[in-house]
Amino acid sequence: NGENMNNDTTNPLDQIITILESVKSDYNKFYDGGNSAAGTRVRKAMQEVKNTAHGIRVHVQATKNER
Repeated sequence: NGENMNNDTTNPLDQIITILESVKSDYNKFYDGGNSAAGTRVRKAMQEVKNTAHGIRVHVQATKNER
């Protein structure tokens, strides 16, 4: 996990990018090969992206309101 960092305070945008990169092959397995288990992994990853993106959005708005 921590090749470049020694803690878990990864930038949330980088977390989303990592999730998307990691699910790319499952996405192809689902759509090109019809692999149902891969589809489940894609759905799980998309939920994680959604939740992380929402956290970013809320934080940006709060930061904007503080300025």
